Amino acid sequence: MSSRRGSESGGTGGGKGSGGERKARARGAARGAEASKRKDAEQQGASGRKPKQNGSSRKPKAPKKQARGGAGEGRGATARTSGGRRTAAGRDRGGTARAREISAGGVVLRGNDVVVIVPTRRAADGSKVLSLPKGHVDPGETPVQAAEREVREEAGVVAEPVAELGESRYWYRRDGETIGKRVHFYLFNYVSGDTADHDDEVEEARWLPISQAEKQLTYPAEREMVSRAIEHLKEGGRKDR
Repeated sequence: MSSRRGSESGGTGGGKGSGGERKARARGAARGAEASKRKDAEQQGASGRKPKQNGSSRKPKAPKKQARGGAGEGRGATARTSGGRRTAAGRDRGGTARAREISAGGVVLRGNDVVVIVPTRRAADGSKVLSLPKGHVDPGETPVQAAEREVREEAGVVAEPVAELGESRYWYRRDGETIGKRVHFYLFNYVSGDTADHDDEVEEARWLPISQAEKQLTYPAEREMVSRAIEHLKEGGRKDR
């Protein structure tokens, strides 16, 4: 009986001893964790920074964004000049926009004569200009309608269109601006009217033999249009035979 109790008490005592050791280890671990927290808190208060964490808890850095544009820009994009100003495509090297004008005029025939005008506006050298009636195409007009109107206003005559002769293109400077000019020309047959009824932009309007107009008109492009009118008349005469 005493031996069994001794063994039982011994066994019981052994169990209590092992449980006490586990509790002691747990209390030591807790005290160590608290000390570590106090140390971390002291370090954070001294440096103002949170302590570094080990392991995979760090957030990955976001990738840097790539700049857009560059070589992939399409047509019509604005460009910078050396001075840093933005200029639209189609402007000249100095950054001045190129304006464009569209005009229309007519070679009006009455038999072998062609109507010509002397505008009040002089040439660049101050000399008088001998030219064909022509002017700007107004909004809503077609070039042939504008040519018919200009013939009536500048030459004082009514005429009907026969054929398109072609167009002339050139550039000129006005008030420091580069102007692109395109003029459509049409062949007309005289219907009625008097050249004395021209508007105030014209100094004189008169009939001139077509062979003389081909040589005497001031501008080469207009002399060319008269030559085309003569060829048109020749072709018409050959067809009638």
